Amino acid sequence: MADVINLKRFKKRSEREQSAKQAETNRARFGRTKAERALDERRKDRAGDLLDQHKLPGELDDGDAS
Repeated sequence: MADVINLKRFKKRSEREQSAKQAETNRARFGRTKAERALDERRKDRAGDLLDQHKLPGELDDGDAS
């Protein structure tokens, strides 16, 4: 004979596994510390500043030069 399976328990286990997969995805996507986010922001600002330093004086204007 086949084993009796409690469908409610099977459904709950399946939902927990799906939830665990979603949590793992979210940790990989959003799981950075405040220090890591601040470091990335400083690096981005620094790169932008270095780029601005290499532009000619007339190129810094945001207006239309025509």
